[in-house]
This record gives sequence, C-alpha cells and structure tokens, in this order.
Amino acid sequence: MSVDHHAHHIDDPGATGPPPQFTVVGSVPTPPVPDPSEAMTVLVTLPPGSTGTPPHRHSGPAFGYVLEGEMIFELEGEPERVVRAGETFWEPGGDVIHYQDGNNLADARTRFVVTMFCVPGRPMLVPVSPEELEERRPRRAPRP
Repeated sequence: MSVDHHAHHIDDPGATGPPPQFTVVGSVPTPPVPDPSEAMTVLVTLPPGSTGTPPHRHSGPAFGYVLEGEMIFELEGEPERVVRAGETFWEPGGDVIHYQDGNNLADARTRFVVTMFCVPGRPMLVPVSPEELEERRPRRAPRP
C-alpha cells in the first residue's frame, strides 16, 4: 500500500461546501539554492512557432508548470523532450545550460509559469556565448 506523504487535508467542521482538492503534479529533491536568493515567479507566453530564449543559464533552480500548449525543453546532458499542458519541468540552474524552451506548436500559443530561485540583483537568465556553446558541445545530448 503506497502512502502519499504529500496528501493535504485539514478537517474544517465549519465548512459550508466541499473541501478544496489538492493534486501533486511534480516533486523533486530540493537542489542547492543560492544564498542569498529571491524567489521569482514568471508567466511566459510563447507565440505560435516561437523558438523561445537562446541558450542560457539561471543563477539558481527553476520549477515550472505548462498551463497550455507544448514546450520543447532541453537541458545540457539531457535529450530534448516535449512538456505538455498539465506537466511540470525543473532545472538545477548554476552551470547547466538551458538549450531550449520553445513552442512545439506552429498554430497555437504555449504558456507556462516558472518559479526561479535567483541571486538578488543578477539577471534571471544569462545568455551563453557561441564560443562556450562550441566548447561544451560534447556535453549536449545527441540531436534528434
């Protein structure tokens, strides 16, 4: 018998309606967080066919949820994958390159919410130079 350690229920004898429902849609072990850090939640809208941001890094971990559409997601060392509405994604930040976060749909927008733990006063993402991309090419998973 499995036990959901993330179950959320609080008896409310004064409730006049049904209780809220909680569904855990993603859970990962906590990666290192910058110290000091700030949490930033961003809503991203990718127009149809958008390639997203160029390869970049974040100063800390990021956790996201796709609200609608489909996102092509690729981190250094991992194959690209499609994250669909209702699914989660995360990245450790730091030295790991985030190669892709583009819209997988040519005829509809994709929207996702992402919460990042960033170093205060630094940009939430930093582009990676073409020279470094070339230098680190062996770390990228084979392309489809």
